Amino acid sequence: MAFVLSEEQVMIQTMARDFAREVLLPTAAERDRSHEFPRENLLQMGELGFMGMMVPETYGGAGADTVSYALALSEIAYGCASTAVVMSVHNSIACEAIMRFGSEEQKRYWLPRMTTAECIGAFALTEPGAGSDPSSQRTTAIMDGDEWVLNGTKQFITTGQNAGVVIVTAVNDRNKRHRGISAFLVPQGTPGMIVARVEDKLGLRASDTVQLVFEDCRIPAHSVLGKPGDGFRVAMTCLDGGRIGIAAQSVGVASACLDEAMDFTKNREQFGRSISDFQGIRWKLADMATQIEAARLLCLNAASLKDLGKRYSMQASMAKLFASEMVQQVAGQAIQMHGGYGFSTEYNAERHYRDARVFTIYEGTSEIQRIVISNNLLGPPMVR
Repeated sequence: MAFVLSEEQVMIQTMARDFAREVLLPTAAERDRSHEFPRENLLQMGELGFMGMMVPETYGGAGADTVSYALALSEIAYGCASTAVVMSVHNSIACEAIMRFGSEEQKRYWLPRMTTAECIGAFALTEPGAGSDPSSQRTTAIMDGDEWVLNGTKQFITTGQNAGVVIVTAVNDRNKRHRGISAFLVPQGTPGMIVARVEDKLGLRASDTVQLVFEDCRIPAHSVLGKPGDGFRVAMTCLDGGRIGIAAQSVGVASACLDEAMDFTKNREQFGRSISDFQGIRWKLADMATQIEAARLLCLNAASLKDLGKRYSMQASMAKLFASEMVQQVAGQAIQMHGGYGFSTEYNAERHYRDARVFTIYEGTSEIQRIVISNNLLGPPMVR
């Protein structure tokens, strides 16, 4: 289907594109080397409205639609994938969870701080032994007087070191299985929440990914998000939106790969002419552009369904699956077209290749997306 963007959507996309290419892109390689968290850039993005895009203006947000958000996120990912993943988790999951499930008091306390990027949000669901199967998590939450006491370990938590608030899921009643999981708002600096390890990663190096350990971490009773037992629903609901975010990031990084490949091949001469004149290269570029456009439309389709209030879980999984697999191929082709230079840090192609590799893994692997899609098509499989 064709998408005709509104004037406001085009304006938001243009503003994000200008910021990404003028501010983020020139320093992205240095952040990749230094692992420096892009805090100042995020504060600027807060001023531009990119850190609370779908938050209503009542709470300090931009009140934009999901299509605008996907367009902006793609542009940010074009400039710096590390910055984009922070923006994605913060908007798609943390802000979304508080908007959908938070009490009025929680919304008024947290959201105005989050929309300015004074407070970045993180989401702690995955555990060392519970990734694709979050219902098997072992972190516990026990009520003691007027406090919840958290104990357990969370793994691969994006922005876990730099977040101002972490949404943590934990089991409060194991007999109820997934209905016995709750979600909690835990401010950074809460005694008992410990950053045990910062991961040394292949890509997205300017975005911290950590292991969080909870040792008798006490939080007030009002810290529960929604009601006790809503944690699994919070996670599944927000991950649908998060998958649109991963698709948007994939489109942005793939677009950067395509532009890098076109620029290099037009300027690289072999056998007396530009290598972009050779049919083998031209057809590869055509395939890359086609794949990117297909992923973009899948992403915008899922975003528009969300904006319309329609079911979009399957479409979000389709967008995430196709776009994240697509960017692997496009990034690999960009490396190939650069030849030996593609293997060097002198060009951005190798950074894009490393950054893109995780897109088929986080917020639901490609295998999990296929389960979601097939369950929507066929219903869950018969258990014999």
